[in-house]
Amino acid sequence: MKTILNLIWLVLSGFWLFLGYLLAGLLLCVTVIGIPFGVAAFRIGAYALWPFGYTTVERRDAGAPSFLVNVVWLILAGWWLALGHILTGIALCVTIIGIPLGIANFKLIPVSLFPLGREIVRTDQSFTQRG
Repeated sequence: MKTILNLIWLVLSGFWLFLGYLLAGLLLCVTVIGIPFGVAAFRIGAYALWPFGYTTVERRDAGAPSFLVNVVWLILAGWWLALGHILTGIALCVTIIGIPLGIANFKLIPVSLFPLGREIVRTDQSFTQRG
């Protein structure tokens, strides 16, 4: 089922969201200081391209520096990427078939706003293996 949802997702919204994350990552990588932000954008972009079967978990070792960097991310790129998820999610929820895809868009909003200090893992991976 997740493969079918991923294929429908890819056609209806995943590819366009991926391009948005790719653009954000390229713009952020222009400066040396922005490279960690760009890498985070690429990581989330891959997750936004194929989200079903994966989830995000908070890293316990992230700490206060991660929070401070997330605030900078929110100002530079997070707000715009989250807005893309909101608009796409609303558009997808108009049809019955699009409702699961719209919900997936809404689930991507927190990671698009605060990506640092999170890890993307498979949903079938046990909690003991996540570390």
